[in-house]
Amino acid sequence: MKVAVIGAGAWGTTVASMLAATVDTVLWALEPEVAAAVGAEATNPLYLPGVALSPKLLATDDLRVAADGAEVVILGVPAQFVRGVATELAAHVAADVPVVSLAKGIERGTLLRPTQVVAEVLSGHDPGRIGVMSGPNLAREVAAGQPAATVVALADPEAAARVQALLMTERFRAYTSDDVVGCEIGGAVKNVLAIAAGMVDGLDFGWNTRSALITRGLAELARLGVALGGQPLTFLGLAGNGDLIATCCSPLSRNHTVGVALAGGRSIEEILAGATSVAEGVTSTPGVLELAARVGVDMPIAVEVGEVLAGRSSPHEAIHSLMTREATTELHDLG
Repeated sequence: MKVAVIGAGAWGTTVASMLAATVDTVLWALEPEVAAAVGAEATNPLYLPGVALSPKLLATDDLRVAADGAEVVILGVPAQFVRGVATELAAHVAADVPVVSLAKGIERGTLLRPTQVVAEVLSGHDPGRIGVMSGPNLAREVAAGQPAATVVALADPEAAARVQALLMTERFRAYTSDDVVGCEIGGAVKNVLAIAAGMVDGLDFGWNTRSALITRGLAELARLGVALGGQPLTFLGLAGNGDLIATCCSPLSRNHTVGVALAGGRSIEEILAGATSVAEGVTSTPGVLELAARVGVDMPIAVEVGEVLAGRSSPHEAIHSLMTREATTELHDLG
């Protein structure tokens, strides 16, 4: 079996390296120098510096070489680049090949989830074999061999089981799900909330504040996910609560780092100018808010993140706005 991992960012590289230990795996990198380093030195100095990769991992900057003959395709590019890469892939991926997205965001303009974008571009593809992998998966920790778990969501149970079997190791556990919508919404919204959590940490608030924000953030995430067709229990699992906790609490989270920098007085333009990796929450926040408005879901934390990113509010003002909202009950109907 051959697996193609398309996208050599930190997480795509980590997944490819894990897979290469047991199955022929080819990693596609946009940058020729990254492909060369992975192939010659078993390292990715641009996106995963200092981490030793599997010596069995092959790499290329030729998309056709990576995709041709692959029996599973892992799509590890940011949400805003899924359409372009999928368009180039279309001629090289058979209609029954499982295509699994690692992206955690919403496409600007269309408000489509990554799997919806893939299904639209690969119009003849079996929709049950287009899915997502999501969970509390900070790349550097997984690459270091620390125990971790994820969810592989595809509507086709056979395809989900096949991908699950490829990913399972003594240090990495994969669960299956058929809730593609819920897993993708969880991944997209938690990045927005992680920016808020970063602002809380940057303002030197403590665990009470952080815990309250994560818990209320989970309520927002679940309300939107259920309104869009996700299953309620998904948001209590790895692709919901699990991913939310990791991303909101870890300094390894790019979105959390953005929030900390915003609380320190830096503008979003200044923060992004110095970044080598994409913070999906920045580009997805407007789309998340548009989706929420479309289905009539209240998301006050996400709204405040949007205000800060747009320069219309400061982190201090956002906290004040949240704390002085009209009193309400805690529990809400998700049905």
